[in-house]
Amino acid sequence: MSRLAQTADLTDIQREILSTVRDFVDKEILPVATGLEHRDEYPAQIVEGLKELGLFGLMIPEEYGGLGESLLTYALCVEEIARGWMSVSGIINTHFIVAYMLKQHGTQEQKDTFLPRMAAGEVRGAFSMSEPGLGSDVSAITSKGVKDGDEYVLDGQKMWLTNGGSSTLVAVLCRSDEGHPEGTARHRSMTTFLVEKEPGFGEVRPGLTIPGKIDKMGYKGVDTTELIMDGLRIPANRVLGGATGRGFYQMMDGVEVGRVNVAARGCGVAQRAFELGVSYAQQRQTFGKAIAEHQAIQFKLAEMATKVEAAHAMMVNAARKKDSGERNDLEAGMAKYLASEYCKEVVEDAFRIHGGYGFSKEYEIERLYREAPMLLIGEGTAEIQKMIIGRRLLEEYRFQG
Repeated sequence: MSRLAQTADLTDIQREILSTVRDFVDKEILPVATGLEHRDEYPAQIVEGLKELGLFGLMIPEEYGGLGESLLTYALCVEEIARGWMSVSGIINTHFIVAYMLKQHGTQEQKDTFLPRMAAGEVRGAFSMSEPGLGSDVSAITSKGVKDGDEYVLDGQKMWLTNGGSSTLVAVLCRSDEGHPEGTARHRSMTTFLVEKEPGFGEVRPGLTIPGKIDKMGYKGVDTTELIMDGLRIPANRVLGGATGRGFYQMMDGVEVGRVNVAARGCGVAQRAFELGVSYAQQRQTFGKAIAEHQAIQFKLAEMATKVEAAHAMMVNAARKKDSGERNDLEAGMAKYLASEYCKEVVEDAFRIHGGYGFSKEYEIERLYREAPMLLIGEGTAEIQKMIIGRRLLEEYRFQG
C-alpha cells in the first residue's frame, strides 16, 4: 500500500476486500488498460473478473446474495479501480446506483426480482435522467409516461447513459402527470420506471432503441449512449416503489451515492497520476541529476500529494456520513467538487513533469489527461455542486436577525 490516502478504522474484512481489489487492479487492469482504452474496447474480461470477486453485489444486502458492505467500502474499492482505469469504475457505478435505489425504494417484489440477479452480475444496471436539451436542469425533463390500463406508455429521448448498451435494467426518469393536478411542482410529477431490455444496440425491445456508442474524448471502453422510447409499454408493477410522483427524490438519493463514487474516482485517478509523476521524476535526468532533485519539481510533488490526501479525506467523510443514515448532500457535493478539481490539477502537474513525453500515447499519463475532465461534469457539474453547497450552507447558517 502507498503512504498516501490511507483510511483509519477499517475492519479486517474491509482491509481484505481492498487488498484483493488492489491486487486485481495491479495484475489485471493496469497492464491492459491503455491498450483497451486506445481501441475503445469494452473490458469484457475485466468485468468477468469483477463478477468473480463479487463486486457487483458489494453493497447489496446478504439476504439477496450480496456482500452487504457499506458505501465506504464501495467508495474505497472504486478508488482502487479508478486508479487502474476510470472506465471500469463507471461500469459498476451505474449498476450500484440502480441497486441502491431498488434497495431503498423498491417494492418487495421488485427487490426479490432484481437484487439477487444484480448481486450475481447477471442483471446489469444503468440509470437515465439526462436528456439532449436539459443538462443539469432535471426539472426540465420532457420524456413522458402515460397510464394506459395496467401499463404505462413511455415516449422521449434520453442522453448520456453509461452502460446504455451492456445493461439489462435501466431506471428511467420520466414525467407522469397522472394524479398530479395542474400547478403541481414539476419535481412532484416525476416517476422512475424500471425498464428491462436485452443488451446490445438498435431496437432492444419493442419501442426502445439504443443507438450506437457516443464517441468521446476520454472515458472510453465503457459504452455511453442515447436511449429512445417510442411507444414503449411498461407494466405498472415496474414503477419504482409502486407509486408515481416519487421519481425525483428516488433519483436524487441515488445521485448522492453517485457523487461519492465520482469523488472516489477523482481520488483514484489523482493517486495514479501522482504515482506516475513521482516515478518519472526520479528516472528522468536533466542538468546532471534526476529532475526530482530540482526544487521546482519537488514543489509540484508536494502540492500533488497534499491534494491527493485532502480529496481522499473528504470522500471518506462523505461516505461515512451516508452510511450513518445522515443527510450527506453537503458533504457529497463538497467531496465531488474538490476531488474532481484536484484530480484535474494533479493530472496536469504529472503531465507537466513528463514534459514532451506526456503528449505521447505510449505514456499512461496521456490517457489520464483525457479522462480527468469527465469528472468535472459527471453527476452534476462543478457549478451545480457549488449551488448545492451554497444553498445547504445557508440552511445550516441561517441568519437569525
